[in-house]
This record gives sequence, C-alpha cells and structure tokens, in this order.
Amino acid sequence: MARSELSDGQLDRLLALLPPARPRTGRPTRDLRRTLQAIFWVHRTGSPWRDLPAVLGPWQTAANRFYRWRRAGVWAVVLRELQAAAQAAGKLDWSLHQVDSTVVRAHQHAGGGKGGRRPRRSAARAVGSRPNSTCAATPAAIRSPSS
Repeated sequence: MARSELSDGQLDRLLALLPPARPRTGRPTRDLRRTLQAIFWVHRTGSPWRDLPAVLGPWQTAANRFYRWRRAGVWAVVLRELQAAAQAAGKLDWSLHQVDSTVVRAHQHAGGGKGGRRPRRSAARAVGSRPNSTCAATPAAIRSPSS
C-alpha cells in the first residue's frame, strides 16, 4: 500500500460517516475508495481536478461528489466526528497551534507609493475658475463687433 492510499480501517471509518453508497436515485457508486483517493489526491497536491490521474477515475466523478458532499455539510460532519473520536482517545493536543507564514507580495509598482486617499478637486471649484482655452466664450467675445 502506498503512503497516500487509504487503509481498510481508514476506509471503514470514513464509510460510516459518509452518505450511503447506494443513493435513492441516480447511478450507484462504483468504487467509493477510488473516489475518496481521487478527492484526497487533488487536495493533497493542489492540482486542478482535470489533472487527476486516470487510474483514480474520471475527474468529473470525484469533483461532483466532493462538491455535492460539501454543500450537504458532509465534510464538516466527518471532521467533527473524527476530532471527537481522537479527543476521546486522548490523541489530540489542543494546546498546539499552527501559524501560517504565507507571504503575499504586492505588485512591483505598489511599493513605495504614498498611501491613503488623495483629495480630489472639487467640481464646484472648477466651474468658477478661469477658462483654460483661448477660444472659450467670454463676455468680451460674445459682444457683437458693431456695438
């Protein structure tokens, strides 16, 4: 058995928490172990669903089942039950915490600029200001030459 494959004991534990393999409607599940292996492979590697190896079955099957179970809250129940079982067995140490050291870099042009909002020029101020072009209509230009 490979390091990433589910053992029979792990599979039996998960099957007890998952919805029944034979749904009331639709196509029955062929190989739930393979589907779970596919879901875990995608989440372990971070690969897109479409890059799922063919030996793990069609990517659509694994993706559809994962998203359907997520909408139904199955994964939350699985996590809660597995944590409760580990807590009862004394295998959880809640005093340990993990700190994420992910760094999100800003774009190269975002560095070193002045922060904050810049004040905008008021449109009301622009109305009362002098015209910027020489051909703008002014009271002198509107007067007729005969007057």
